[in-house]
Amino acid sequence: MPNPKRRHSKARGRKRRTHDSLTPVALADCPQCHEAKLSHQVCPHCGFYRGRQVRAVKEG
Repeated sequence: MPNPKRRHSKARGRKRRTHDSLTPVALADCPQCHEAKLSHQVCPHCGFYRGRQVRAVKEG
């Protein structure tokens, strides 16, 4: 297996890794309870999705 003849500089390796960072999760505001939730998902706090309740949520 071939090996590099010379080592890569720190700048060259860091340029390659600039796109490896994670993007933050996009949170939307629930129109019913105004809690943060994932987009296109049922709200885990109130159970509403697109204006109607689709899941029962325990109070407590």
